[in-house]
Parts: sequence; C-alpha cells; structure tokens
Amino acid sequence: MTTKLDIAPNSDRELVLARIIDAPHENVYRCWTEPKLLTQWFSPTPWMTPRAEMDVRTGGSTLVVMADPDGKEFPNPGIFLEVVPGKKLVFTDAYTKAWEPSEKPFMTVVLTFEDEGEGKTRYIARVAHWSVADREQHEKMGFHEGWGQCAEQLEEVANRL
Repeated sequence: MTTKLDIAPNSDRELVLARIIDAPHENVYRCWTEPKLLTQWFSPTPWMTPRAEMDVRTGGSTLVVMADPDGKEFPNPGIFLEVVPGKKLVFTDAYTKAWEPSEKPFMTVVLTFEDEGEGKTRYIARVAHWSVADREQHEKMGFHEGWGQCAEQLEEVANRL
C-alpha cells in the first residue's frame, strides 16, 4: 500500500501528490513510459485507458486516451519537456504533436522517481496549472482521490514486473 507524504505545493496554481510506493523506482518509471503498462493503471477505476502512444524523449509527443464507464473517450495529447531516464518526466498539454500549441493549455506535470531503498520509490507528482481557476477545476474533478487511486494501481502494476 502506498504511503502518503505531506509535500506542500510551490504556488497557488499547483497540486501535489507525493507517495512512497512499495515497488522499485525503475519499475514505477517503466509504468509511466511504456504504453502497455500505462494503460493498465493510468485511469481511476471504473474509468479505463484504452490506448497510449509515447515518444519518450525531450520534445517527443504523448497521447493518452482515457474512457469513462460508458466508453466515451477523452484524448490527452502533449509533449515531453524533459526526460531524465529512470528519474524524472516533465510533460505538458500546452503543446500537441510537433510543438503545435493546444487550444486550451491546462497543466504541466513534473514527475520524480527516487530510490528509497528496500525496493521502494519516492514518487512525487507536481501539477502546475495556468491559473488558480484551472487548479480549482482540477481539484473539483477529483485530483487527490483520482491520482491517489492511480498511485495505488501503479504500485500494483509495478510489483508485477
């Protein structure tokens, strides 16, 4: 079971999810960067992730499609801004493929994966929004509950590797 960490946001436009995940950091990173693994945990149940495409490199594009329980799909295109293999991923929806600006940027995510020893990972997700209103909207959408549930699902998948 993941263990919550109390890490404060850096600004009033940021949300943070911080956990100690009981799985090796290499596996947790793989779950974020390999589409076949990401689709197994990314959406909070009963939602699903029917497909994901990733060019995991700085400037590479990403597309993660979430689907609600009725099957309605919600595509989430973006670009990787920074990739430090095994340690850090930074991506944003401000751009779509080939650095095309998105219609409405919403967030930039900074993920860090640190070895905590004994097969555990210090996993921190910092989600910066363009405005306080966007941050509030993301909270109302269930950020803490949804991302928390996904962290537990991530742990399960990472432990099967």
